[in-house]
Amino acid sequence: MDKPFWLFDNDLALKSHSGYREAKSGDEKAAASLVSDLATDFIVRIKERLPSDVIFVAPHAYEAAGDNAIPQVFAAACAMIAKGDIDTDIVQVTRVFHTGADPMERMSLRAEFEGSVTPGSRYVLVDDVMNMGGTLAELANHIRGAGGVVPAIVILVNAGRSKRLQPDRKIIRELERRHGNEITEIFGIVPAALTANEANYLIGFRSADEIRNRVVKAKKETYLRLRSKGIERQS
Repeated sequence: MDKPFWLFDNDLALKSHSGYREAKSGDEKAAASLVSDLATDFIVRIKERLPSDVIFVAPHAYEAAGDNAIPQVFAAACAMIAKGDIDTDIVQVTRVFHTGADPMERMSLRAEFEGSVTPGSRYVLVDDVMNMGGTLAELANHIRGAGGVVPAIVILVNAGRSKRLQPDRKIIRELERRHGNEITEIFGIVPAALTANEANYLIGFRSADEIRNRVVKAKKETYLRLRSKGIERQS
């Protein structure tokens, strides 16, 4: 699972598709057109490399209206072509508003999931774009914590600098040496639970105070970014 299956290194092809804007706004027909045009051959190519008897699951909210429809439609296409099942019980209970967010905003707005998991079942995570990887990591943690297994990740766009999900152990050890428990206190996760791109980002900060100051700034940036779009985020 460390290295996902992915189609593109950036989102130019997605954004160039005629149905992209509508799909990102929740239009399932537009999302189906986008996935059919861009991803069908990709799914066919990788299906033999995926485990058998798997459940495909994508991050989605209780009320999907107005939210990005691509992940769920992509997961349904994967399930159909690879002859797997699709999960609809696991849901994202926090809205993270990551579109347009910078790395620290993404780290400060972590997704939370709930929903039943079948112990021992294998779940393949599916999403349209992976940047820092935090949302998929939290989804994997939810599934594993309830006894499920996550053998693979399938994404359309792997946009992070590191294409892997798991961080380099040397970087984690350096973060622990440099900051002690500060990362856990700031973000609510232990350094070992960071993704590769999150760890690589944080290693650029010399002190925990620098991280805290950047978090404060990121929260202000999030507030202004969402307010400019007419979104009132509930804390």
